[in-house]
Amino acid sequence: MRIMAQLAMVMNLDKCIGCHTCSVTCKQAWTNRGGVEYAWFNNVETRPGQGFPRRYEDQDRWRGGWERTRRGRLKLRAGGRARKLLSLFANPDLPEIGDYYEPWTYEYRNLTEAPLGDDVPTARPTSQLSGRPYQPKWGPNWDDDLGGAAEHGERDPLLTRISDQIKFEFEQTFMFYLPRICEHCLNPSCVASCPSGAMYKRVEDGIVLVDQDACRGWRMCVTGCPYKKVYFNHKTGKAEKCTFCYPRVEAGQPTVCAETCVGRLRHIGVVLYDADKVLAAASVAEEHQLYSAQLDVFCDPDDPAVIEAAERTGIPHDWITAAQRSPVYDLICRHRVALPLHPEYRTMPMVWYIPPLSPVVDAVAGSGFDGEDGNNLFGAIDTLRIPVSYLAELFTAGDPEPVRASLRKLAAMRSFMRAVNLGDEPRDEIAEAVGTTGAGLKSLYRLLALAKYEERYVIPTAGVAQAHDLEAIATKCSLDTDGGPGMGGGGTVNLFSWREGSRPDGLFPSLRGETADRGRK
Repeated sequence: MRIMAQLAMVMNLDKCIGCHTCSVTCKQAWTNRGGVEYAWFNNVETRPGQGFPRRYEDQDRWRGGWERTRRGRLKLRAGGRARKLLSLFANPDLPEIGDYYEPWTYEYRNLTEAPLGDDVPTARPTSQLSGRPYQPKWGPNWDDDLGGAAEHGERDPLLTRISDQIKFEFEQTFMFYLPRICEHCLNPSCVASCPSGAMYKRVEDGIVLVDQDACRGWRMCVTGCPYKKVYFNHKTGKAEKCTFCYPRVEAGQPTVCAETCVGRLRHIGVVLYDADKVLAAASVAEEHQLYSAQLDVFCDPDDPAVIEAAERTGIPHDWITAAQRSPVYDLICRHRVALPLHPEYRTMPMVWYIPPLSPVVDAVAGSGFDGEDGNNLFGAIDTLRIPVSYLAELFTAGDPEPVRASLRKLAAMRSFMRAVNLGDEPRDEIAEAVGTTGAGLKSLYRLLALAKYEERYVIPTAGVAQAHDLEAIATKCSLDTDGGPGMGGGGTVNLFSWREGSRPDGLFPSLRGETADRGRK
């Protein structure tokens, strides 16, 4: 058992209102310069829709992620070394700028500097790449608020896998928002795709980064990432991606997207996992088993054997404590309401999602029944306007049972907590029906509805992780530290018996041209 620590995120899609505040603040912090105008490290997609870049989930076209061979081994969909060598200077599996969108701005100067006249000045759109007049035809979320569902919705790659065809009629339309960042996977295919070794996964916290000095701009990482969250800066010739705001998390602060989230739907915490199980879990034969296989990789931070193994591998005590208080571990493993995004890519993503339950309550109430009653909610889950089969294609490789179990637990929480808040006798059978207890539903409710800032973001700092080393140094004389004047090897100095007029060996640095024992008067 080789325990490692990973910073992870869980997003509650029931609370996302699609305001794009996370996207804008991330854009301002990380991609507000030339060469990455089109890049959005954080974007919010409207589902159903084609996503960003367009139809990125069609891996038959983009060849991202891993696939399992007949011998049970994993290989990159984009091919091995031989194929990469042949396509080194002409990679055929890259999205074009039209698949993202050609970024544009407006000639705002015309509004303020246009001469007086009878015509009203306008600010025409211009391309940020060429500077020429441009008519926008696509954007990072062109499907926003169902504006393009009737025209583009059926091009969603997930809908082609659902047997019962969904009609995009106004009365039957369903939608929800899906915020996306880099998944910082346990088995990242982007790292394995990089010929120059510039992409790497940090040992201390699992964040996947790009070494800008080592990057040679081959762009194989763009192809290898099935989520298409690696971007190419056409001015610097380097790859760039979401950094999980590592300068912030090293100081114990949440990412910019989480900090500014209006709906407070993001949770960040530490997850301990067994690195020796990652490859086997990513290589299971059945895609429906990938979700449960990844759950088996995660370790209980309260298990004494896990704690001992974590300390043996050098994980600081502060990180172990943070893992024990982690809201991410609770939502993923204890309550099991969070699900991974596209586990069939076999990258083992570490940004998980709580599927949206809304608008089931309104739908039940609209039919004349009690919209908060547990039995009514359980029966309405399979008739959601958001089909369970669609959510299953998104989160569990097409297996509807984990999605249904998550939605049932969320529905049970609503019904149970309504009785608690109204002063009625809570019904324990509601909790038992979803495999938990009343205390478990209360804990889940607090985490999703009432959790304060320090409960949603449990992030150990890099400085605290070194505190024990500093404490060990403090127990000795400060002169004995590495590089200090007490490094002469003469042992400790008894300052009480130090005779006036003498200079003990090792207490002060030697003077130039003098030996250590000189200086006596």
